[in-house]
Amino acid sequence: MSRSRRAELVLLSITLIWGGTFAVVKFALSDASPLTFLALRFGAAAVIFPLIYRRNYFTMDRETLLGGLLLGLLLMIGFAFQTIGLKYTTASKSAFITGLLVAFTPIAQAVIEKRMPGKGNLIGVVLVAIGLFLLTSPGGQRLNIGDVLTLFCAISYAIYIVYLDIFSKKHDASNLTLLQLGVTSLLSLTVAPFVETMHVHFTTGFVWALLYTSILATVFATYLQTKYQRDTTPVRAAIIFSMEPVLANVIAFFAFGEFVGWVGAIGGAFIIAGLLASELLDR
Repeated sequence: MSRSRRAELVLLSITLIWGGTFAVVKFALSDASPLTFLALRFGAAAVIFPLIYRRNYFTMDRETLLGGLLLGLLLMIGFAFQTIGLKYTTASKSAFITGLLVAFTPIAQAVIEKRMPGKGNLIGVVLVAIGLFLLTSPGGQRLNIGDVLTLFCAISYAIYIVYLDIFSKKHDASNLTLLQLGVTSLLSLTVAPFVETMHVHFTTGFVWALLYTSILATVFATYLQTKYQRDTTPVRAAIIFSMEPVLANVIAFFAFGEFVGWVGAIGGAFIIAGLLASELLDR
């Protein structure tokens, strides 16, 4: 199996984990304010990560430090917009709008790296964008403030994916991951008092949500993305991540009874077609 194929399978497995986080976080926000939850989620992950991936983290150089700080900042911005947005929109709509990162990633790559994606990638992006357009308004719901905040999340994630591609090829994945986790937690804790009334109730459901998001969706997912995304392109990675809203919608249907209807189902088919186009045409 080629390195790129292996990397893409790993990214797809991460997407499966992320697909469950929208419903889990939606539950968790009934017991905690958004940025307080983020601070706890990434703080727990920053403590757990060195226990699992043991190495000397005090040897990182200045360039690694700066790269990790920038990635952590972009990650925090993206998660903050997404988590706060979930207070005002549905789990399924949040997932679909986040998936628009697939349309923003080629733009970010062209601006930051001056590099254009392949023809198959572009066809895949168009198909996915059409699918996401059909999926973004489940049941004819109108755009709300949560949707707008989540749109900014998608833009932040697109920029993050491009910079992760740049830095992960130059620096150690473990160092970059730990920096991202720590920076996201500290920034969330710093900003929280200015934008929300901080509160948390450690119910059984909240603890399970915290464990799922901090260990599976943060420790393992962030490390694997940092390590393996460099073996594919940013646009291909974004297209793989576009499967997340499809998976999230299935979970949201069973958890909250949220259903996008037949138009949404057609949108899901477009997303899968875009994924296949990106995977097969350039090969």
